Order: sequence, then structure tokens, then C-alpha cells
Amino acid sequence: MPRSPALRIVSYNVRYFGHALKGIASTRGPEQRIARALAALEPPPDVVCLQEIETISLRSRLARGRANEGETQLASFMAALEKSFAERGKPFPYDGFYFSAHANRIRRLNITTHGLAILVNTRRLRIESHNVDSPHHITHHHVERFRDRKQARICAHIHVADPSGRRLHVFNTHISLPTPFARGFWTHPARMGWGVNQLHEARTLANFVRHHAGDEPFVICGDFNSAPGSPVFRYLTERVGFHSAQQDLGLLDLEDVKAWPTAGFMRMRMHLDHLFFGNGVRFLDLEGSVPFGDRKSPFAGLSDHVPLIGRLRCDAHRA
Repeated sequence: MPRSPALRIVSYNVRYFGHALKGIASTRGPEQRIARALAALEPPPDVVCLQEIETISLRSRLARGRANEGETQLASFMAALEKSFAERGKPFPYDGFYFSAHANRIRRLNITTHGLAILVNTRRLRIESHNVDSPHHITHHHVERFRDRKQARICAHIHVADPSGRRLHVFNTHISLPTPFARGFWTHPARMGWGVNQLHEARTLANFVRHHAGDEPFVICGDFNSAPGSPVFRYLTERVGFHSAQQDLGLLDLEDVKAWPTAGFMRMRMHLDHLFFGNGVRFLDLEGSVPFGDRKSPFAGLSDHVPLIGRLRCDAHRA
């Protein structure tokens, strides 16, 4: 079988396109600038995984006016992205899929909604299946009485194939913050990835990936809220056997949780976003990825995270 073509993938926590207002409300500015930055990538990504995407809520509309009342946040972003491609004279290649996770409501009013999205370049990839109608819940509820109040966490899954028939499973997720109800939250200085609830969610995620990918190539994108060297990171790489793109390409220091940060808050810098893979997938590079705080990036200042951008190749199916 001839060598498989390289695929370009992006994973990005866009903070509901509300970073300009510290996440309180979404605005069109970051949405349009993120769309322009993605449209400028050459070659265009084959898959874009987004975390922290809304449907329709008070937060998603508060600072945006009354235009297009029934328009979801993903639909609005897709329109901005299509316009950005048109401005560059490029055909628009994406189908977008939204995976709903959670809604905070007062009576029938959605105050905030939470979810994930995956965009697929259908000029390059064929969609085999997805779990849009029933994204897999991975939330661990440390305190059962607060079960209905805790923000639900999910794993989105899309199965794609290239024109030659080579298949790839794409998973997109967003793991919870460490729970403050466990003693370790208050006794361990490095908390991100040390939460007992996070480890439970990592186990549920790993089981879901193994069940659906089987021995076919897969990649897992997402905001794991976990530092390199944390129990969550070590469980997924050392116990489960997933590979880390950043580790394989020399971007990680397992002893330094601040090395090559992907997220930031005020003066804090953290490496929380990861690309894991397996079953014959090989990452070629992370060209286009820059650490958080680099002002030269076209994504600078648009979210409290930076995108991970990389090229991968599915060399073979491997159990």
C-alpha cells in the first residue's frame, strides 16, 4: 500500500469566543479573528477540534445584539470561517459537528451552555460515523448531591477515512478541573492533573477510545486540564500506552509543569492541552503551534489557550 498522505489537525479551546470579556460573554471580535487565523493556515487543516463551544444561551448572546436570534454559536462561527475563506479566494471545505455537554438553566432560559465541536475537511476526508446524538459522558461526580450542578464532561468521536480508505478515529474531549472536595487538592502544590476526579475521567476516556478505535489509528485532542508529569498524563501514557505528540517531538519537560505553556491566567503559565495518539499514527511535526504568551502568533490574545497544530500520518493499522 502506498504511503498515506499527511493530515493536519488543530485542537483549540476557544473559551466560548468570550476572551475579550474574560469569558463572561461572547463577542464577535474573537470569533472573527479566530476564523481569519484558521483560514490563513496553509495547508488548511483536515480536522479542527474545538473545546468550550456554546449552542444558544444568555452568555453567547449578551454582547452580540439581536441579529440571527435562532443562530447557534457554531453556526455563527462557521459563517465567519466561510467568509474568511472567501476573502482569501479559497473554497470552503468544512462540515461542522456540535456535541452538547451541559446547560445551566433558570427555568427555561439557558444561562450558559457547554459543548465541543469538530470540523472536518470533506474535500479530503469522508465521514464514516460520529456520536453527535449521544456524546460519551466521562464526568466523575465526587459529591453525588452536586451531580446535577456539576458541568458535564464528554468525549466527541468522529470516524473518518481518506480517499484510499485509510481510517482515522478522532476524539475530542475536555476533562474537568481538579475537585476541591478531595484532600489532595489542598495538600499538593501542583493541582492540574492531580485531581482524583480527573484520573477517573481519564480512565473512562481511555476505555471509550479503546472500545471504539479497536486496532485502528486514532488521535485524541483536547483540554485535559493536566500538566505533563501529572498522574493523569502518566496514566494515559505509561499505563494505557497512548503516545503524546508533544513528548515525542520534544516539547515537554515532565519535571516542569510550566514548560512550553498552552494556557495562561494573569502571570500563570500551564501546559494543559494535549494530543495523544496510537495504533500506527505518527506525528510529523507541530508546525504552527506556539507557546502561550508569544505575541507573534496570529492567535495571540484570542483565548486563554493557544491551539495545538500538527501533522500526522497513519502508517499502518497496528493492534
